Order: sequence, then C-alpha cells, then structure tokens
Amino acid sequence: MKITVLAGGLSHEREVSLSSGSLIAGALIRKGHEVCPVDLYTGRSIDGTPAAFTREPIEPYRVGRAVPDLDALKRSVGRGNRRIGEGVLELCREADVVFVALHGDVGENGQLQALLDMEEIPYTGSGYAGSLLAMDKDLTKQILTRAGVVNAPWVTCDLSLGIQEAVERVEREIGYPVVIKPCSGGSSVGVSMPENRAELTAALEVAARYENVVMAERRIVGRELTVSILGDEVLPAVEIIPLTGFYDYENKYQAGQTTELCPAPLTEEQTAALVSATKRGFETLRLRGYARFDFILDENGTPWCLEANTLPGMTPTSLLPQAAAAAGIPYDDLCDGMARMALRQK
Repeated sequence: MKITVLAGGLSHEREVSLSSGSLIAGALIRKGHEVCPVDLYTGRSIDGTPAAFTREPIEPYRVGRAVPDLDALKRSVGRGNRRIGEGVLELCREADVVFVALHGDVGENGQLQALLDMEEIPYTGSGYAGSLLAMDKDLTKQILTRAGVVNAPWVTCDLSLGIQEAVERVEREIGYPVVIKPCSGGSSVGVSMPENRAELTAALEVAARYENVVMAERRIVGRELTVSILGDEVLPAVEIIPLTGFYDYENKYQAGQTTELCPAPLTEEQTAALVSATKRGFETLRLRGYARFDFILDENGTPWCLEANTLPGMTPTSLLPQAAAAAGIPYDDLCDGMARMALRQK
C-alpha cells in the first residue's frame, strides 16, 4: 500500500507526534509499504526534507525534554495559524490510507477527520465525532458519568474571567488535593497537582499558557493504570510507576523515568472491572479502531477513569505498543494492522 503518515502539526505535543510518526513510518516500510511521513503543519518530511513517498529506512525522531515553542515554529515556517501545510492534502489523496500519528489540536479534536471524510480518504483511528467527544475532557466526563463509568468530581473554569474567581470556585466545589489540566490538552502538558491556594494559583497560571478553559478534578489516590483497546480486543493493562513526581511530560517521553509493569499485577476482579469500563467508554464515546483509557485504581479496587486517548502515543516509551507486545503483537505488525483496519472500516 501507499501510506501517508501525518505527524507534527501545530500542537504542544508535536515532538511526541513526530517521534510516533517516524517510528510508524519505519515500521510500515519494513512491512513492505511505500510511505510518505509528513509534518501536517510544515508540509515537509519529518526530517525537514521535501515530503515524498519512500521505501528507504526512516531515522527515529527524538523527543526533547521541553514542550516545543509554537510561536518560534510559526515565525520560522511563516504560515501563522493555518494548520495544513502546502501539498499535504495532495499527499493524502495519493495514498491508499492515511495513518494519523498526530497528538492534540486538529489532529485529535475531529477537525482533520472531518476533512478526510469529506475527501473520502480512509484514515486510522476514530472518526470526527468520537475524536471531538474524547478530546474535550468536560464532554468526556459528562458522557462517561451518564454511562456509569466512575470518574472523579470536577468543575471547568474559564480563566478569561479571572484566576482568583477560578481559585475560589475550585476551593469551594472540589477542595484539595486537586488536579488542574487544560480541558483539551494531552501528554500532561500544563497539568499540575496543587495542594494549597498558592500552588493552585500557580497551577492555573501554568494551565492558562495552553488554554483558557481548564478542568479542576478531585485527585484520586491509588495505582495508575492504562488499558488499550485494539479493534474488539482489550489489551493487557499497564501499571505506571514514575520514579519521581507524577506521570508528566518528561516522565512520559524520556526513557528510564518510569517503571511500567505489563501485564499489570491485578486480580481477576480488578481486571474485569477495568475491561468493562474500557469497553463501555469506547462504545459510549463512539470510538473506533483503537484507543487507550487511563485509570486510577483505588484501595477498594474501584477503577476511576481519568480520560480517553483516541490517538495513543507510539514512541519507544508509549503504552499501547507495550500492551500489544504483551498480547503477542510486535510493533511492526501493530502498525500494519492499524493501517489495514482503516481500509476495512472504509
């Protein structure tokens, strides 16, 4: 097949996406496909050269420790906020299938998926409706709550109305400890876990750098687990144990920052509860293809759903590939299977 791999984009998660995209492209080439790895925003290849279909090996992209500076990127590219680089749609039309390796922004909120649908271009992952519902954390929690999936109490705050007003509302309705996160972000960008007013004020100021609408969620204490679903198969759960702090941007994408147990040591009852919540969330949010759900398992064995990820990371430290490997699916076969699944769905 001819496959266009879309990565990068104008997102704070662009480096994670470029890493995922380079590895996916390499895997697909090893499986015999002709692949074009392209940065959605710049219209160039992941390595900065002109984008073109190739069967040559792809060099893996390495994620830096810092969140990328999007203002500097816009100045260097000269495209402002226009999200799709020149020639990108043509490369998508030329392909048999588009592998969406984007994280955040239009790649994950349904806008790109709607565009590809209008062009009748098959692509991997969920459609525009499921992508939109899962990307907006407030909508996700409303839908999951109605479906009976346990999740933490929360409020959303519009920071354009003032930080102090948000502080008072969070203290009044949620209390401490609390988790602050941008409402439509990912990769733990802008996420903080304040335990007092000073920390809360600072956390809201950090989150406001990325989005005006933020979520304040009661912090649930327990084991951090993630469960992936591939097609109609729920993969083994992964337990995440950061060596320091919490599972933030650096701990997620720098090797050696966390201990990950896969399959996670769970009882049959705990496994059944996680599988049930994952399946219910996947169906209720109208997802398809594959996704990953993050949970906190409390001391009573109750899984509290944190969020749904429609485009899970595919980097060397990412969790879905680890779960697939535990289920007997090597990385190259995983990528090939995702691309073929998209054609079958079409």
